[in-house]
Amino acid sequence: MTRKERYEAFVTYFKENQPQAETELNYSNPFELLVAVVLSAQCTDKRINMVTPKLFADFPTPEHLAASSFDELFPYIKSVSYPNNKTKHLLGLGKMLVEQFDSQIPSTIEDLQKLPGVGRKTANVITSVIWNQPSMAVDTHVFRVSKRLGLVNQNASTPLAVEKQLVKHLDKEVIPLAHHWLILHGRYTCLARKPKCDECHLTHFCRYFEKKENILR
Repeated sequence: MTRKERYEAFVTYFKENQPQAETELNYSNPFELLVAVVLSAQCTDKRINMVTPKLFADFPTPEHLAASSFDELFPYIKSVSYPNNKTKHLLGLGKMLVEQFDSQIPSTIEDLQKLPGVGRKTANVITSVIWNQPSMAVDTHVFRVSKRLGLVNQNASTPLAVEKQLVKHLDKEVIPLAHHWLILHGRYTCLARKPKCDECHLTHFCRYFEKKENILR
């Protein structure tokens, strides 16, 4: 199967079976999504969704974060991973949004990455989900699944390398959806340690499955 055929099979399957894929983080506006994504680094969406209702209720705007202090904010997120750093990031993020962006969420990768706690992956999520731009955020699930399926080269050793290959081969209007397809498939089916190949409908073009079957023969 050619690379083009793999992408066609991938897109066809998910368009038919998961046409409305979206983030599992709970949010009601761009500011809340930005905060949730910053908090979600190396943490589960489930944990973040447990923390954010109270956080969003008491800190509903960038101004509220900017006016807060470490001791005031920390208790709200102490149960997430790396709470010390993330508390500092949110305080800095609030201040920068107020002082440099008129409390509006930036719409470009470059401006978003100026914010504390916002790397390329987070910036790609925001531009994709909020602004519907053809941005491909590469987390551990996207990285793993795209290589297992043979959508990207096995020697693509960095998230940026994987991102570039996916963006190159996917149609622009599909990229925001494909980001979620890959994440959700990796989260629930193509698990890191014990992928559920017997439940997967993509094994007919999966390099990982093909290799595993050859070993068992």
